[in-house]
Amino acid sequence: MTKSILLVGVGGQGTILASKLLTTGLMEAGYDVKMSEIHGMSQRGGSVSSQVRYGDKVESPVIEIGGADILVSFEKMEALRFLNYLKPEGKVVVNDFRINSMPILSGKAEYPENAIEILQSKANTTVIDAAKEAETLGNSKVMNIIMLGTIVKAMGLEDIDWNKIIGDNVKPHFVEINKKALKVGMNLL
Repeated sequence: MTKSILLVGVGGQGTILASKLLTTGLMEAGYDVKMSEIHGMSQRGGSVSSQVRYGDKVESPVIEIGGADILVSFEKMEALRFLNYLKPEGKVVVNDFRINSMPILSGKAEYPENAIEILQSKANTTVIDAAKEAETLGNSKVMNIIMLGTIVKAMGLEDIDWNKIIGDNVKPHFVEINKKALKVGMNLL
């Protein structure tokens, strides 16, 4: 059986690194894994999405509309934008974090002030404050690893050696804080 994970966020939030660590862990656990990523002006705060699919045999890296088991959003408006990819019985994990995109900054669009309420009315949604948790750890940049921790817990992937994956793929002076961030994320679900 193939599982599909959709990670979405805004450029600079570390969505791609979290996806790559997830993919590496799944491959080391013996799964067939396919990953695709889309960077929409990510250098300028645009949308970033990664699709990770794993199982015994995965034919395509692309998640179709209504095909994601879990949607993990690093920014709340991005969760709304990608909600149609979620299976009817799927789960949303959303970071209660706001980044104003260029259309909003230029006045061409309005940010939905009730984004969380809309998500909760349409899907099984867990809201976390990864920014606050990351600040508690002492580095706001580990929000992405906290979000990765929520995926690990939600998908039942705790038996993979994530500390090794982090140690092998993160700069040495950031390894320990990333390990702590992963654990924090796992404990939020």
